[in-house]
Amino acid sequence: MRPSPETADNALYLHQAGPEPRFPPFERDGRTGIAIVGGGLTGLSTALHLAEAGHDVTVLEAEVPGWGASGRNGGQLNPGLKFNPSWFLEHFGEAQGRKIVDFAWSTVEETATLVERLGIDCGMRRCGTLRAATSEREAEAVRASYEDMRAHGMPLKWLDKADLAAETGHEVYHSAFLDPRGGEVNPLQLSRGLADAAAQRGAALHGASRVTALRRAGDGWELETNGATLRADRVLVACNGYADGLVPGLRQAAVPVFSSALASNPLSGSLAKTVFPSRRVLYEAGLVTVYYRVDPDGHLIIGGRGPMRPSSAASGMTAVANRAVELWPELAGHGWKHAWNGRVSITKDHLPHIHAPDTGLLIAYGYNGRGVALATALGQHLAAALADRSGASDLVIPPSSMRKIPFHPFWPIGVKAAVTFARLRARLLR
Repeated sequence: MRPSPETADNALYLHQAGPEPRFPPFERDGRTGIAIVGGGLTGLSTALHLAEAGHDVTVLEAEVPGWGASGRNGGQLNPGLKFNPSWFLEHFGEAQGRKIVDFAWSTVEETATLVERLGIDCGMRRCGTLRAATSEREAEAVRASYEDMRAHGMPLKWLDKADLAAETGHEVYHSAFLDPRGGEVNPLQLSRGLADAAAQRGAALHGASRVTALRRAGDGWELETNGATLRADRVLVACNGYADGLVPGLRQAAVPVFSSALASNPLSGSLAKTVFPSRRVLYEAGLVTVYYRVDPDGHLIIGGRGPMRPSSAASGMTAVANRAVELWPELAGHGWKHAWNGRVSITKDHLPHIHAPDTGLLIAYGYNGRGVALATALGQHLAAALADRSGASDLVIPPSSMRKIPFHPFWPIGVKAAVTFARLRARLLR
């Protein structure tokens, strides 16, 4: 199956989530206390917590809530960030570093607690996350991460090649660690559940309302969409990989990488027993990330990051399909029922960023493929900062200045070369 650029219509989650909710476009001038640009997990979670606290909040979404990466990702709930806990203590100091670590490695628990409290039916399952090494070199790095996290009291388990073969149904990996706190979720159902909960608590949600201008207006802000103006005291920009020039410099502060995903026909018979029998979630270590899980309905969902242009989406799908058959040769000819892709926002330092470039303006983005739990859990902290006119000074992720990535227009060339080299090296090391 050859997807068109920015393929969303054939995503598995659309077929599982039921009828699309309707949120009317914003078409008449109005006023709100807090405006949120972007109806993904960041914006929806923030809106929910603001509405629960009694604040006047309006969400403006260019498409429909959950349309972007929030509703089209791999559905993995992975605790933590790219770097080990000790790195954060070293770079941010003991107090701030500990705050980041405590938050980042508790995001799955925070998300699960929120889902349970709201009663969102999104197929959440705490089945554990595996981080797997595809080579001896990767195994050294994975082991170092394991040792560091264990030293900080995290309940990880080490799996050798034999243990991992029993978990996955193949012998491709060298080793891995298991984090039992991780899990899976239908991300579109999660996004829609947050949207419904926010609306029920008084938040105003608007779809088909792409914000085309954001400007200072006295002590507040004005946002333009559909020929109408929304005036707000404070604004959160939460567009992640879809920040298209709304804030000067924001587009150049991250690189949008396209992630492609496939979902098989439901596994049955012998395939149900041999393809990832442990039913956990797994992501491979290394530059070329491949991730997969088997959902409660028996679909193998496998994806990976690769191309940086939508026109290269077909090659990304092909690479993912080929990797699946490398892992489980018995899948050859089984068929892929669903295929989709979307943008992931990658920052230069591989960390999420929060900016506060002006009074009453916050920007949150850059989840680097870990956004499901991270963005959902971050919402309550962003809500607290927006509710307090003193702003973002006490945020769990400290605000940083926005910095353009040098030679940003040429990054697609560099990343494509790096990915190609990494794939070749991985094949040679296996």
